Amino acid sequence: MQTLERNGRTLAFHASSGRGPTVVFLGGFKSDMGGTKAVALEAWAKARGQAFLRLDYSGHGDSGGRFEDGCIGDWADDARAVIDHVAPGPVVLVGSSMGGWISLLLSRDLGARLAGLVTIAAAPDFTEDGFWDGFDDAQRRAMMTDGQVALPSEYGDPYIITRRLIEDGRSRLVLRTPLPLACPVRFLQGTADADVSTETALRLLSHAKGPDMRLTLVDGADHRFSTDDCLRLIERSVEEVLSRIAA
Repeated sequence: MQTLERNGRTLAFHASSGRGPTVVFLGGFKSDMGGTKAVALEAWAKARGQAFLRLDYSGHGDSGGRFEDGCIGDWADDARAVIDHVAPGPVVLVGSSMGGWISLLLSRDLGARLAGLVTIAAAPDFTEDGFWDGFDDAQRRAMMTDGQVALPSEYGDPYIITRRLIEDGRSRLVLRTPLPLACPVRFLQGTADADVSTETALRLLSHAKGPDMRLTLVDGADHRFSTDDCLRLIERSVEEVLSRIAA
C-alpha cells in the first residue's frame, strides 16, 4: 500500500506500473479499494502490462478521516490528487456506483487527459435523486435541524447521511447541465440492481454527448456486478476502450 498526504489526511492507494494510459478504478459510496472488482481489474491489468491505480477516498478503507465528514466534492478532489500524483498523463477511468459520478465530475477537469471511461452501475446525482427525493417530511426536518439522518443499509452499518453531503452534492449535479464525453465510453448496468435503476443508466446515456458511447444491460445482474461473468465484461469493456484509443 502507498500513501499520499493531503489536507492533513492520509490517502491510501495501490499503483502498479505498466504501459499507459493508466487505468484508474474509482469505488463506490462507503466502499474501498479492496473490493472484488478493483482487485480483479488490477490482476487483469498486471497480466497485460497495463498501468493501474486503485485508491481509497478519505473516510474510506485505509485512508484517513471520518466518512461522515466527507462529501462528493471532497472525494472527487481526493481522487484527482492521487491520480495527479501517480498518473500525470492520460487515464482511463473505471467508476463503480458513486465512482461513476466522480468519474463524470473528473471528466470535466481532466480534459484531454481523459482517454476513456467505463462506468459500472453509475450513480450520478444520487444524493439528490436518491437520498433527498426519497426522504419523507420527518427525515427532511431532521436533516435540517440535526444535520444528519441514518438510513439502513444491506451492506452493513446504517449510512449516516449528512446535510453537508446533500448540499455539496446539489452543487455537483451532472445530469442537469451539459455533459460532453469526447473519449470512448462504455456504461455497464445490471437489470436487477436495487440501488441504481436501469432508467438512471438510460438517462445518463441520453444526457451525455460523445462520439463513441455504448450502454450494456446485463439481465439479472445486481448492484455488486461482481459475478465472474460481470468481471469478465468489465475487463472486456476496458480492453475495448483501450483498443479504440489505440486506433
